Amino acid sequence: MDLKNLNTFIQVAEMSSFTKAAKLLGYSQSTISFQIRQLEEEWGIQLFERISHNIVLTEKGREMLRYAHKIRRLAQEMETAVRSEARVGGHIRLAMADSLCRPLLWENFEEFRRSCPDITLKIRAVGTEEMFRLLDHNEVDLVLTLDKHIYNMEYVIAQEEKFDVHFVAAAGSVWAGKKGIFVGEMMEEPFILTEKGMSYRRLMDERLAALSLEVIPVLEIGNTDLICRMVEQGLGISFLPDYATADSVRAGRMVYLDVADCQVEVWKQVLYHRDKWVSPSMERVMEFCMGRERKGRGDETAGGISGKDEKSAGGGI
Repeated sequence: MDLKNLNTFIQVAEMSSFTKAAKLLGYSQSTISFQIRQLEEEWGIQLFERISHNIVLTEKGREMLRYAHKIRRLAQEMETAVRSEARVGGHIRLAMADSLCRPLLWENFEEFRRSCPDITLKIRAVGTEEMFRLLDHNEVDLVLTLDKHIYNMEYVIAQEEKFDVHFVAAAGSVWAGKKGIFVGEMMEEPFILTEKGMSYRRLMDERLAALSLEVIPVLEIGNTDLICRMVEQGLGISFLPDYATADSVRAGRMVYLDVADCQVEVWKQVLYHRDKWVSPSMERVMEFCMGRERKGRGDETAGGISGKDEKSAGGGI
């Protein structure tokens, strides 16, 4: 059995499209069709039902797909094992929260490039729901979320970290220094927030809805640095994770507000699909995502991405 044909089958099945698989693999559509036909003839089964322009796996096709994933993972593991001295390189596709892009790339990317010059990244900044759609269809290798704690048996949590999130205002705000503020008291204030439906903003809105409250921001924008600058100037109140506001608070330009009835728990998590083989390149990118780069070749990963540290969690997203 030709592994190239098997890989083509996996891509067609996961994308439900010969055209998309051809584009991803760099083949012509006729080559993709020929490879699938070879597999079908070799095994004497029909892998797909073709109705108009739609393709759907047959029952035997679904069974074949489960084994195809296992065979591909074993082949990749074997290649890594017998070529242990090979460079760590390749192309990794990462979906992540938009507000994490700047701290990840601005603060850590230079060091990552020095330590892993042969790894290339493609980053897609999307919402949490879209991240997992992409992961389920093998359109990304990893997701980096900033959201509520995600449990799902389909995904492995490689690393995670809890973040605090606060309402923030300028140091000279009338709310600065007040204790036990109820969020309803601030509803008349101008709010400057990240986009509706995105990670911690969505969690805040859900908490406010439970209190029968809704905030209508004067500005919605994904750039947390710009939000911080505007809050420092007294142009409004915001709701941001501490990693985005810590410098301004330490410098005395901004303060955390003591809001008693709107506590939100946010987690930064790196996850991948349970059927995904974790290559050395993926391991390095996971370390990069959590700010835990290896300091030298052969060092243990800080925070651990070994099998004993990974966990699949039950429940739903």
